[in-house]
Amino acid sequence: MIQAIGLTSAARRGRPPTVDDLTFEARPGSVTALLGPPGAGKSTALRLMLQLCPGRGVALFRGRPLARVPHPAREIGVLLGDVPGRPRRTAVGHLRMLAAAAGVPAGRAEDVLDVVGLSGLADQRLGRFSLGMDRRLGLAVALLGDPHTLVLDEPAHGLSPREAAWLRALLRGYADQGGAVLVTTRSAAEAVRFADRVVTLNAGRLVADQVVDDFARARLRPRVAVRTPHADRLAAALTREFRAEAAPAGTGPVEVVRESGSRLSVFGSDCAVVGEIAYRNRVLVHQLADEIGDSGDRSPAGPLRRADGRAAGADRRARRRAPRPGAGAAALPPRLPAVPPPGPSWPVRYELRRWAGVGTGWWLMAATLLASLVTGLVLSSAGDRSAGRVLTGWAQPLPLPPVAIVAGALRALSFGQEFRYPALSPARVPVPRRLSLLAGKLVVSSGAAILLSCAGVVLNSLTLTLLFGQDIPIDGPWQRVLLTTAALSAACAWAGLLAAGVFRSTAVGLAAVAAVPLGLVPALRALPTSPAGRSLDGLPDRLQALSALPFPSGIDRWLSATVRLASQPIGWALGLSLTVLLCGYALVSLRNNPR
Repeated sequence: MIQAIGLTSAARRGRPPTVDDLTFEARPGSVTALLGPPGAGKSTALRLMLQLCPGRGVALFRGRPLARVPHPAREIGVLLGDVPGRPRRTAVGHLRMLAAAAGVPAGRAEDVLDVVGLSGLADQRLGRFSLGMDRRLGLAVALLGDPHTLVLDEPAHGLSPREAAWLRALLRGYADQGGAVLVTTRSAAEAVRFADRVVTLNAGRLVADQVVDDFARARLRPRVAVRTPHADRLAAALTREFRAEAAPAGTGPVEVVRESGSRLSVFGSDCAVVGEIAYRNRVLVHQLADEIGDSGDRSPAGPLRRADGRAAGADRRARRRAPRPGAGAAALPPRLPAVPPPGPSWPVRYELRRWAGVGTGWWLMAATLLASLVTGLVLSSAGDRSAGRVLTGWAQPLPLPPVAIVAGALRALSFGQEFRYPALSPARVPVPRRLSLLAGKLVVSSGAAILLSCAGVVLNSLTLTLLFGQDIPIDGPWQRVLLTTAALSAACAWAGLLAAGVFRSTAVGLAAVAAVPLGLVPALRALPTSPAGRSLDGLPDRLQALSALPFPSGIDRWLSATVRLASQPIGWALGLSLTVLLCGYALVSLRNNPR
């Protein structure tokens, strides 16, 4: 059950609101259509219900507003426009990523792909999908959490007749199982085909709220459909005879409309009168029928059940699934068993799916490891014996090790792509800055940066060992190099991630990674010599003294490397930038918390 009460959008610049005091209901077990011309406020009404735009009023889903629904993806399926997915991601990868966020099993992705007829295109990239495939994928996303309500914004607009027929069958089957369906449409004939109740809007206001039979009688204009090979001659005869006769009292004038091909539409008359006129003028008639509104889908082919080229029911799951009741109803995914809530780990699982689902990051990391190895070999051959440079491929002109730069760039791209392709939002609106989402990204970015650093150091060490034997031409312990590189990479990853999250821009995230060594470090180096920084004089020596405390064997070496990094200007710069960015993210996320 959906209850919309007093929905009113925010007025802008003195203009009237797009939606004004809209109240209606969408009951379970039926399809409710929001009908209106473009600009009537249909999409705005849905966005008000889903709290995607500011306004007044309340929308209740089974008696609760959206803010009090604990797991919206499991209770409300939404499709507003195109699927906001990255074009290079596969269909099954996109659905598995969203399944991790919704807390449903990953196998649910294959189930819904089979239902919408895309299982044969599971490994196809989203950027190669047609409009009909994209709408099918959007319905798969909406059905992923087994919701009790579907909210769809003009899902049939622009589709072929066969795709639209399949969509109507799927929505009818969903409603027959007790679900509530709310669909917007701009076509009255389309609303009559699949809706049980029609809510008509005009200029943001409610015009009528009717069951479909009353709507068809009161709102659609009856006509006589005629098909004849002599359409022009019959149209001229009808116009001449109706013009000569006076219209009966209480009726409007008769109108003859010449359509494409051999079709005519006669408004304001009936089959008997039109047939008599055709007989008197000796015009051959192939079709003569009373209709309401549009003539309907005249495509000779039935609904397009699948979009992947497979025969309907070809998959093993489709053969095992029992047929659903109701004539022409499409098969729906099986009901989800009782599954536990997603829990606090869903941001990490979602981020892992999101990060690993596109090959760009993997190729970039592989190229970085190769470049680091080649640079380390060149430095070693040139006589450079610094372990920090040879084992990490850190050439002199670079402000940071290559793995640290790439880790920061990957994390900046991560949050930048989250805002560009907002998969967690029901429409192409910016993803809210949520601390849970940030925590998951920080954990995954730290792990990826540390693993990348370890892989670089280990790869360079193994290669140097194979080339030079046990006498590796470097000075310094490898443990210190490993810890320092891992800490720098993790800190750069956090800086790029936080900057991109605060400013919603990948470019700002990349600039933040470059600004730390190029701008902030020189400023901090000059700080101790200034009058304001004299209190920091001797701080590096005091930090170094911490490493002289007694600690168990092995820990003292790691602690010494940590203190050594913290006592350097690069450590101060990273710590200061991360503190500022964390506070900024917390402030903007709390200030922009959705109402």
